[in-house]
Amino acid sequence: MSRRTKIIATIGPASDDPAVIRRMIAAGADVFRIGLAHGSLGDAIERYRRIRAVAADAGREIGVLGDLPGPKVRLASFVDDGAVLAVGGEVELCPGAESSTATSLGVDYGDLLADLHPGDNLALGDGTVRLQVTSVDASSARAVVTYGGTVQGRPGLHVPSDRLGLATPTAEDLYKLDAFVEEGVDMVAVSFVRSAHDIRRVGTEPSPRGPLIVAKIETRAAVDNLEGIIEASGAVMVARGDLGIEMGIEDLPHIQKRIIRDCIAYGRPVITATQMLESMITAGTPTRAEVSDVANAIFDGSSAVMLSAESAIGVDPVNSVATMARICAKADTEFDFDGWAHRLRALRKFHSNDSDGRLTDAITGAAWRAATEVGASAIIAVSDTGFTVRSIARFRPSMPILGFTPNERTARQLCLSWGTTPLHDPVAANHEDLMTSLVIAARDHGDVRSGDIVAVISGSQVNRAKATDQMRLVRVP
Repeated sequence: MSRRTKIIATIGPASDDPAVIRRMIAAGADVFRIGLAHGSLGDAIERYRRIRAVAADAGREIGVLGDLPGPKVRLASFVDDGAVLAVGGEVELCPGAESSTATSLGVDYGDLLADLHPGDNLALGDGTVRLQVTSVDASSARAVVTYGGTVQGRPGLHVPSDRLGLATPTAEDLYKLDAFVEEGVDMVAVSFVRSAHDIRRVGTEPSPRGPLIVAKIETRAAVDNLEGIIEASGAVMVARGDLGIEMGIEDLPHIQKRIIRDCIAYGRPVITATQMLESMITAGTPTRAEVSDVANAIFDGSSAVMLSAESAIGVDPVNSVATMARICAKADTEFDFDGWAHRLRALRKFHSNDSDGRLTDAITGAAWRAATEVGASAIIAVSDTGFTVRSIARFRPSMPILGFTPNERTARQLCLSWGTTPLHDPVAANHEDLMTSLVIAARDHGDVRSGDIVAVISGSQVNRAKATDQMRLVRVP
């Protein structure tokens, strides 16, 4: 089965080995995520270099996503192996304390008490343990356990985002970002985004000179400011963990659909993440509900789906990737291409003054319709930044998209785009007969055959840096 939906796999202790990474690529991983909230920066950079080396050895374009920690508040480590917090029990929250017990929780955020009020609901870790603040004084806050459970390690403490005084990105984020930009990372995820201003504060140059910025939607403020955040970002992640805590778990399904819908409207790749195959952390097969969750995320329009703990600490990261690939491939074959065309007409959006965006949108739309009408074997797109390829990908054409680019980083960024085979080709920058050269390159690469009809889109020599303004139907020589 041909797979169009892309797979992101998180690298962690269970998968941080060249042999395992190589097998994960063979199983279907398109992008690897490196979480920067845990471990040292040096270890993360070594992990990044390992991925790069394995991908080069495999001869594959593989993207790497660096996930910045963001303003995450965490508890201090528990003195033993963890603690059981029972419903109705009382706990004290102590900023600056260096350890935690069942009755006293150390917190690494010094201004916590200024942000809390009696009645606030807090969550630990993935949200299974909940607290309600009962009082706050100058040295600590007291809370009662409303949902009990076991906590261990250094779990996150979820404070309502409209109360939290920490800014996004943090100084730590910017420090780690600088290091990964120097390494040439392809994509960077910004955590706990609340507005488009948070994305602009990241301060990196647009691709291909800098990484693609992925906004993680996981706060109420981000949902309220969704369209502005999408416009300011290169891609978006539906980060369902903290989002489900903040918004209420019953609100999560329709919010997920809204985020995906708006990303499609603006032509941005959208990643659905968190607990997609969670049971595979310990099991060899997913639950039926997890399989349906992945498939429905694809039917809604997700460009990519992500494995988190399943591939980072799970018993069999390679099997998790292979299982995800099979689910995606089957869902892709059942995708409603005809229904998608009707949905997209009602969604497409551009700023009224974005003439280049409108031009690219018109050309890519025409290419999609023409390719569908003549039964083209592929759509060939050339793009310096990847914008043209991402624009055509949102139409979800039934034929493959071949994304040619002269920029290596752009090629790796296109690993995130639905239905796209990224092809790095330096000739794509300035060949005199660009369209003919791309068709021949696609034929020589084995993606199309002599006699096939393909649609080719690009920018003209005079306008290539601004917008896509050329489309042709070509028979492959």
